[in-house]
Amino acid sequence: MNKILKLSFLIPFLLMFACNKQSNTNHKKKKILSKIRYAKGFDIIDKKGSKKLIIKTDYKNSNNFSDYTITKKNNQQVAESHYNIRVPIKEIILTSTTHVPMVELLNEEESIIGFPNSKYISSKKTRSLIDNGQIKEIGKESSLNTEIILELQPELVVGFAVASEDKNLTTLKKAGIPVIYNADWLENTPLGRAEWIQFFGILFDKEKQADSIFKTIEKNYNEAKEIAKKSKISPKIISGAIMSKGIWNLPAGDSFVAQFMKDANLNYLWKNTKGKGSLSLSFESVFDKGKNADFWIAPAYFTTKKDLLKSNNLYAEFKAFKDDEIYTPTTKKGTTGGVIYYELAPTRPDLVLKDFIKITNPKLLPNYTLTFFEKMK
Repeated sequence: MNKILKLSFLIPFLLMFACNKQSNTNHKKKKILSKIRYAKGFDIIDKKGSKKLIIKTDYKNSNNFSDYTITKKNNQQVAESHYNIRVPIKEIILTSTTHVPMVELLNEEESIIGFPNSKYISSKKTRSLIDNGQIKEIGKESSLNTEIILELQPELVVGFAVASEDKNLTTLKKAGIPVIYNADWLENTPLGRAEWIQFFGILFDKEKQADSIFKTIEKNYNEAKEIAKKSKISPKIISGAIMSKGIWNLPAGDSFVAQFMKDANLNYLWKNTKGKGSLSLSFESVFDKGKNADFWIAPAYFTTKKDLLKSNNLYAEFKAFKDDEIYTPTTKKGTTGGVIYYELAPTRPDLVLKDFIKITNPKLLPNYTLTFFEKMK
């Protein structure tokens, strides 16, 4: 399943056993000039003609970083080793739908040879490759079919893990398949997530193209942010819903979703809370604070107001419910059921921000049409 879906808009979907690893503490002592400005999970270093891709964390609370030397395939002077990645990569396996849009923007979707649970991919370009058999099904993200992957012999597997090393990925490394963890979902800012296109840029030997794409997204995002500042009002916002055991999950104040709301000049009612993930609150506490909120954005995975009421008829007491101001990204899907927001939003935060502005202050963007969200019916 799409990793952002699994981690409340977050989650999602290493080199080899002999790769060069050191502690984060030692790494921070080094004075390095990184090309990366927003993302905290990786660096790209170009020093004396040598390029390094540094993954600062493989998964949540990981204390190690991985240091990869990037060399051209035609460079015969560099010895083969487990921590040397030769580029451009031409046969790659991805494990999260959030990887796909970045690869497509670099026009490298035909380099993808395998993907788990491919039904969650919504993009038409990559779906056509799946339908034509060019991209093989390799199991589920939590249970990769290592036999199929070994038969495919990819040049690289881009994986992810939540809280510890993935056993399947470890098996692949021991079998000689290069694996790199992609921890884009751990980024806490919208532009930090989008900057991971530079990660794919260096792997496909398209750094300049990746940098140009990201700078365009960054420019669009910051321009939208400035437009939002023109508003003299700051509507009150609630988010999330009850998903199990009476607990209402909603974005914490330091989360990337809360950052979207801040940049859209909105008054997210939990903006001052601590935490980079989600809050788990009682219905009563959310109702007391948010019953008079102007807008309800992203009510968990519910798709209709009727579904909300089936879950809890007290939702009808919220002002946003009464005023018909509930907006969801879960109704816009690809042909096989994948939610477009969960796939594309990390790569295009500029469009997410514009959606937030259009929903709450439509006059600021008169010619813009919502990309991900739509009013809940």
